Amino acid sequence: MNIPVLLQHPHRHFLKGLLRTPFRRSHFIFHSSTHLGSGIPCAQPFNSLGLHCTKWMLLSNGLKRKLCVQTTLKEHTEELSDKEQRFVDKLYTGLIQGHRACLAEAITLIESTHKRKKELAQVLLQKVLVYHREQEHINKGKPLAFRVGLSGPPGAGKSTFIEYFGKMLTERGHKLSVLAVDPSSCTSGGSLLGDKTRMTELSRDMNAYIRPSPTRGTLGGVTRTTNEAILLCEGGGYDIILIETVGVGQSEFAVADMVDMFVLLLPPAGGDELQGIKRGIIEMADLVAITKSDGDLIVPARRIQAEYVSALKLLRRRSEVWRPKVIRISARSGEGITEMWDKMKEFQDLMLASGELTAKRQKQQKVWMWNLIQESVLDHFRTHPAVREQIPLLEKKVLSGALSPGLAADVLLKTFKSRDS
Repeated sequence: MNIPVLLQHPHRHFLKGLLRTPFRRSHFIFHSSTHLGSGIPCAQPFNSLGLHCTKWMLLSNGLKRKLCVQTTLKEHTEELSDKEQRFVDKLYTGLIQGHRACLAEAITLIESTHKRKKELAQVLLQKVLVYHREQEHINKGKPLAFRVGLSGPPGAGKSTFIEYFGKMLTERGHKLSVLAVDPSSCTSGGSLLGDKTRMTELSRDMNAYIRPSPTRGTLGGVTRTTNEAILLCEGGGYDIILIETVGVGQSEFAVADMVDMFVLLLPPAGGDELQGIKRGIIEMADLVAITKSDGDLIVPARRIQAEYVSALKLLRRRSEVWRPKVIRISARSGEGITEMWDKMKEFQDLMLASGELTAKRQKQQKVWMWNLIQESVLDHFRTHPAVREQIPLLEKKVLSGALSPGLAADVLLKTFKSRDS
């Protein structure tokens, strides 16, 4: 039953009461002559994010957001059993109180491929997101954490750098979270997850949290749930998030769509460096750090630094306020690490002041949403009964050469469309 209600002069206490009441099938229309305390008229309808498309005309954007989010969250939580609700509440409470065990369990939950656990993970994420937005509002709209992506070829010294860099940050009072991504084996599906063993000192630091995760075949050098893990770490009070990717390849810079700053670590003795590293990842880098710049490697490190300074001048600028820098560092001697952190803070301050960081994060939210849509649509397509029956037959025809991959794909798509419509 859908009952439209016209409220010409809604009382403030009544509006506050709406926030605690599940009016899922009612239409509340506030008269356009109603004004806020500041004298601003309200007359903008919007569709709530819940399952029932409820139109509201709200008194303020803040109230609109709160009603919308709480309605959506309530509809999801109503489907949980008492045991599931207690489990989600326990994880959420422990997470925002900074309990590392709850953070670890929450990340395990979002990484699960079990259908019901994925639903629980979404409820937890929505609660954390609401809390995260409230904390950002208290922080005058500024981001709560600085997100940094790290990439580089195998042997560049990423783990050694992270341990030295991380210890320096925790000694300065920061809380650091490291999300280390390891490639999964195409044969066994397993992953070494060895990053934590290479960061022995940092892993014992109570102000640092290291979480190695397998890619499980996900391209781009990150995992399927890296975005969600970043959000959980920020909800847990970590103000610096480092995401270490699996290495440099043709697509190992998807992390750039998740972080505020993308740092590329390169060794000083890698042969023909400018040819060996893909142009795409160089274009995405905000900072290039030549590692192991000590001892006999200082001379080649200086040469490579000069080469990359020249190369970066030829690339199109992605920011109005920041030009990518090339520096030399050594995690063994500590040379350049403090200067590197200063450059990173300078980048953050400039991007925040110009508004580019806010715009970047908004764009990343959209990319995140479409990545999830793409994953869900593909999963729905693969598990569709009619398509699942056709896949083995068409694969055999493709392997035998009787059918081209393009025609096989067309057959599957037509089967999906005809049966799904």
